[in-house]
Amino acid sequence: EEETFSPSELSIAAALALTSEIPQDYKLRREAAILELEQRGQKRILFGNDMEKFEKDIIRSCRLLRVRADRKALRRKARVEKEYIELRSGRPPMFWIPLRVHAVWERMEVKLACTVLASPPPHVTWYKNGVRIDPHLAPAGKYKIKNKFGMLTLDISRCSMEDSAEYSVEVKNQYGEAYSFATVLVRKYYGKESGFDSEIYRRSLMAREADFAFPLKPLFSREKEPFTLSCYFSSDLLEHQRDITWFRDGELLQNSACRELKYQDREASLTVSCAYKEDEGFYTIRVPSLDGYKEQTTYVFVRDAAAETAGAPGSPLNVKCHDVNKDCLILSWVAPSDNGGSPILGYYIERCVAGSEDWVPCNDKPVKTCRYPVLGLAEGQTYQFRVKAANKEGISHPSKTSDPVTTYDPSKDKRLTVIPYDDGRTIEIFKDDLEGHIKIPLPPTNVHASEVREDYVALAWDEPDPRGKEPLTYYVEKSIVGSNSWQTVNLDMPVNSPRFALFDLVKGKSYRFRVRSVNKHGISEPSLPSEPVTAGAKLATLPPPSQVLAFRDTKTSVVLQWDKLKDGLEPLGYYIYCRETGTEEWQTVNNKPVTCNEFTVPGLQPGKEYVFCVKSVSEAGLSESSPETDPIVVRPAIACPSAPHGFVLLNCGKADMTIGWKPPKRKGGTKILGYFLDQHDASELDWHEVNIQPIPQRVYTVSNLEEGHLYEFRACAVNRAGVGEVSEPSDLFKCEEWTMPEPGPPYDVKCTEVRDSSLKLHWEAPLYLGAGPVTGYYVDMCEEGSEEWKQINKQPIAPTHMKVSDLETGKCYIFRVRALNKAGIGPPSLPSDPVVAKTKPGTNEIELGVDEEGFIYMAFEAPEKNDSSEFIWSKDYEGPPDADRVQIEEKGNKSKLILKDPSEKDLGIYSVEVTDVDDDISASRTLTKEDLDKLLKRSHEIRNPLIKLISGWNIDVLEKGEVRLWLEVEKLSPNAELRLIFNDKELTSTPTHKINFVKGKGLVELIIQNFCDDDKGMYTAQLKDGKAKNQFTLALMDECFAKVAEEAAAKRREWKKKQGPHFIENLKWKVTENCEVLLTCKVHTDTSFQWFFNKKARAGGAFDPQTGIGTLPIKKVKNVKQLRGFGDHMKMQKIQVDLINIPCVLSIILLALSATPLKIQPTEEGIKIYTDVKYYTDYMKTTWYHKEKQLESRDRLKAGSTMNQIWLHILNPTDADKGKYTLELFDGNNSRKLSTDLSGQGNQVVCRARVVQGLPDVATIMEDKTLCLTCCISGDPYPEITWLKNEKVIVFKDRYKMDVKGTVVTITIEKVCNEDTGKYSIYVKNKYGSETGQVTISVYKHGEIPAGLEEEEVPGGTIKKKPK
Repeated sequence: EEETFSPSELSIAAALALTSEIPQDYKLRREAAILELEQRGQKRILFGNDMEKFEKDIIRSCRLLRVRADRKALRRKARVEKEYIELRSGRPPMFWIPLRVHAVWERMEVKLACTVLASPPPHVTWYKNGVRIDPHLAPAGKYKIKNKFGMLTLDISRCSMEDSAEYSVEVKNQYGEAYSFATVLVRKYYGKESGFDSEIYRRSLMAREADFAFPLKPLFSREKEPFTLSCYFSSDLLEHQRDITWFRDGELLQNSACRELKYQDREASLTVSCAYKEDEGFYTIRVPSLDGYKEQTTYVFVRDAAAETAGAPGSPLNVKCHDVNKDCLILSWVAPSDNGGSPILGYYIERCVAGSEDWVPCNDKPVKTCRYPVLGLAEGQTYQFRVKAANKEGISHPSKTSDPVTTYDPSKDKRLTVIPYDDGRTIEIFKDDLEGHIKIPLPPTNVHASEVREDYVALAWDEPDPRGKEPLTYYVEKSIVGSNSWQTVNLDMPVNSPRFALFDLVKGKSYRFRVRSVNKHGISEPSLPSEPVTAGAKLATLPPPSQVLAFRDTKTSVVLQWDKLKDGLEPLGYYIYCRETGTEEWQTVNNKPVTCNEFTVPGLQPGKEYVFCVKSVSEAGLSESSPETDPIVVRPAIACPSAPHGFVLLNCGKADMTIGWKPPKRKGGTKILGYFLDQHDASELDWHEVNIQPIPQRVYTVSNLEEGHLYEFRACAVNRAGVGEVSEPSDLFKCEEWTMPEPGPPYDVKCTEVRDSSLKLHWEAPLYLGAGPVTGYYVDMCEEGSEEWKQINKQPIAPTHMKVSDLETGKCYIFRVRALNKAGIGPPSLPSDPVVAKTKPGTNEIELGVDEEGFIYMAFEAPEKNDSSEFIWSKDYEGPPDADRVQIEEKGNKSKLILKDPSEKDLGIYSVEVTDVDDDISASRTLTKEDLDKLLKRSHEIRNPLIKLISGWNIDVLEKGEVRLWLEVEKLSPNAELRLIFNDKELTSTPTHKINFVKGKGLVELIIQNFCDDDKGMYTAQLKDGKAKNQFTLALMDECFAKVAEEAAAKRREWKKKQGPHFIENLKWKVTENCEVLLTCKVHTDTSFQWFFNKKARAGGAFDPQTGIGTLPIKKVKNVKQLRGFGDHMKMQKIQVDLINIPCVLSIILLALSATPLKIQPTEEGIKIYTDVKYYTDYMKTTWYHKEKQLESRDRLKAGSTMNQIWLHILNPTDADKGKYTLELFDGNNSRKLSTDLSGQGNQVVCRARVVQGLPDVATIMEDKTLCLTCCISGDPYPEITWLKNEKVIVFKDRYKMDVKGTVVTITIEKVCNEDTGKYSIYVKNKYGSETGQVTISVYKHGEIPAGLEEEEVPGGTIKKKPK
């Protein structure tokens, strides 16, 4: 009979078995049984199979009978134990921790708590003074009752005097009941009005559980870079809250070498030192609380690192190892989201031994899919792997390395039997040791293809059983289906594991596989062949998701939803892509696949339009893109508004009260349509509606009240999305008529135009005026967390707005306003909401300018805007500008205010504010007289533009004697027009007066053929190009006309003369290197040519009719005397060349000296002045002069000559060396003088590095100022510049900056301090020399002015000269 047992009976039986004592004769009986089994084994061998079968049946029957008997006994014992446990588990309720007494202040919250033990869980009832508490009958939110895991709590909100009572809790179950009592005492505070200075109140704040100060925002990081995710709390965490936990995608995170979790100063942070794409995901922080836990979640994005090769793909991710064996494993990874712009061709796998950096490639050819078998590993070795993606442009960065994995034999545990004995000791018996009789191994079984991919086929099989004691290896054989021939695949590399992968199979062919076992005794028979396997089957990618929809979320995010894949397809995840409308480039949103079908895309530009698509991710790679979503503008989704707050009593009569309140902090992305107001009499239980229709304003008078009663109010806002949250009840206001002479409190205090150090404060005038009208206001300010109010204005101000300046950037401030009349100062307004003095990113200012039509405008672009938002313009904060003087246009997020007729009436402060947004968006701009004048001038230029002149009228006389009048203006459009006026008559283009108008170049020209007296007069060019126009006049009269006419007539004659034989190049001479004089000229090629000397024909000349060049060499000067005599007499020798038709006589003076003009050359020692000569001799006398004073050679002046040069060397030149230098050459009869001016002008600039001017002797400056020192340097080549402080080189960073513009060098020291005092030097150097300029810097403290120094103002500080 088979017995069945319940799980509880089996657990009891197991416990009894574990706790039962082992009999002392157990070992003897066990050894006897083992010996008997061995003898039986021998008998089986001796007597054959019949006896063995008989004995097996007997043993099986005995075992079955023993099992049945044991089951019956265990069942009886388990039934008794179960009844005993059930009886023992039932118990009546008992208070482990009872209720305790509480004493609280009025309007505080109190929580009564106790802990109860009972089984089964009891029924709980709360009582107040013996009356059962029903939360449904009490005012909304008054009581909250909870029962979690035996902890019972009763929350009483906003305690009043009526809540003072005895509270009790009753717990019951079937075994009994229990009670606990506690007294709650509510005390009224009669101190200051607010009661915030109460020590008890402060303690109650400190005892409150900390909450999250701000929501976690998405974080954007980059691969291989660190990031820190921080969460801030509203107060210090209590002791029970400090067990903070972090999760990523639901996985608990711990401290590690690359991850640090920390809590300090109300900040919990998670820091990752080197981010990888695996670190992307949903991060959750969880903080314990009395009610369980509080948590926040955000998404951390990890962008791809910059590719080493442009266009290379991103790196793969999630590299993991599967099916680990002794010498092989399967590696998988996820394809990257960014393919670099071209398809991924495959992947390369690398491995290394853990702890080393020696990476070895695992594949030669790229792998097509994201899965690959790695073979040839060593058993017991620990490996790590990484993967790279490749496309046609290059290879990606490597992926994050996989976790270390150690190769091992996974079947080892199955073949091992562990037998416990003797108090924790064990005996390990390997099945292999019991199979020593197996020699030749049996063949493997179940050979099959575990994976078939495009690149490989992975085989798996089961080891033979029994496998024998000796280690096994395997040979794999393959055969094409239909063939009887088998080929061993791994003959050179036996396989140690029952896994193998085959590569390079012929695609499309079908194969069968079989395996042989091998040990040291021999090789087995082959296994049964596997089923046919077709190689090369390409793994298809998954289809993309469908129905991708985009919805509004916040001002910077969009929510995407899509349908999951059908037909049971399970992708690894999804990649999301976005593109701004109007662009072609898709941006990757996530780099780690998301497994959900809804995702919030953050980090978008407010107001921009985007489209999105999604791709599925699988082992085969990425799918095609899904259909694009409809374009969506990034704006907040419309939602119900949050609750109003800040209720205040503005006026009170005998039976009515005027209540005001502040708007919701979250408006829900649309306009607030109105408010619903509720009232509650403190003497009643129920709340009553004040209005049925929404109140559009935030001030309302409640009537029909009872005088002397206390009332509290609450409200909720309504927009297009519906009715928002109900606010917390206001303070209790007493209905008592106000008769005080002072005015009531101002209200609706708000801040706009918040910047780093200033803001604009606005408020509304009080509704209760008291004894007289309000004459002014006082504004108070305090820092958040402080109770010390500081009055800003010493004198009262009349307007209901004020600019607050000199705020400290980053600090949080609160403001309030008090009104003044003749009776005195009234009570302060409700404080404003806290505001941080800081310019928000993306804040825009009002742009002032002139548009293309010449209209003066002010424009403002809102960084965000809702559909219902409006731009509210005002002038001088007194209301909208005069509609007769301005015109307002809106387009998208931009509003433009145009001045219709600008004048001084339009001067003032213009401000703009955007409505229906959660954050303040406002700005202002002051239009001054100076601004208006500039804008009017610019407007006139735009409305009456002038064509810009580049080059005025020019007069050119052409080769044939034509006169060209031309001017150049800026480039003109093809529609430009020209009118050319001459002496009040318009000219047209004729053959004698040709007009050319090149519009693309802006060129106007008039070419006059026969220039004569008729062309004398005024020429005016009138140009027009659209609105732009201009005219230019040329007066061609008197001397100017006569000069042009004379030149034109001369060129006409010259041109006519050139029509016959003429000289193209006049006669000239030069001295050759052989000291010969060579005469040359060039004539018309069809001319007969003859040389003459003193009217006699001269032989020895040459003429080339092809080029028209004629030459005549004069015999070589054979000795110095001939050269000297030739030069002494300075003979004027006439050389006449006769032309056949027009004889010409040309003259040239031949000089004896061949010296070139003086030249100046900088050297490393100074300046060298020299001339080059061809045949200088010692007979010539040379003399140098400086400013007409003869120079003698001395230390700084060295004169000399070489075979072809005469020079003067000036060493270490100074300013005194400037001036005129003359070289006189004398040959005994005549002299020749060569001069040059060494003045530092033009090309003669001294090239030696110098500090020219600018640095003072001493510079004195006050602390915290900025010091600028400027000097000029010179030198060619440009010198190297080095600044030194106290003989040490200055490193320019942080506060020290150097600026070099040409020859002007400036050093700037920001926020100077006493450490900056010292001696500063500028050292300039080039190859021709160096120089140093020095200045002493002295820094003094505020209020200390050094005596006896003269002051000289310089930019950034005060320069102090040396005392006289």
